[in-house]
Amino acid sequence: MRLLLAAILVIAPLAAAAEDTLDADQFDARTLGRTITYSRLGEVYGTEEYLPGRRVRWAFTGGSCKEGSWFQRESYICFAYDTRSDLQCWTFTETDAGLVARFMGDAEGDPLVALRESPLPLACAGPDVGV
Repeated sequence: MRLLLAAILVIAPLAAAAEDTLDADQFDARTLGRTITYSRLGEVYGTEEYLPGRRVRWAFTGGSCKEGSWFQRESYICFAYDTRSDLQCWTFTETDAGLVARFMGDAEGDPLVALRESPLPLACAGPDVGV
């Protein structure tokens, strides 16, 4: 009986976490029209603007903006950026701390956590800005 109870206690939190993972419709409803700044380990990591038609605009802190799109693949929200050949796939969950993203294959790594949100567009510098 103790072994069964221990197994239930270990499995229950995993099942709850899986239920909280946002699917494409939930993710779209949660992010569309928002610009979200994410942090990792308390430091600003980057900002993403979520546009109509499942389009995005991303910039690492201090970096240039990258255009892309997103789609659902299994339980992941995958991002395809115009300047990259590889996909960036994440699970997103809504927690008491806010929106949390975990990179595919790095479930034990440090997640990205939504630090702030805005309805304003992501400020992107154009190419060849300067004198």
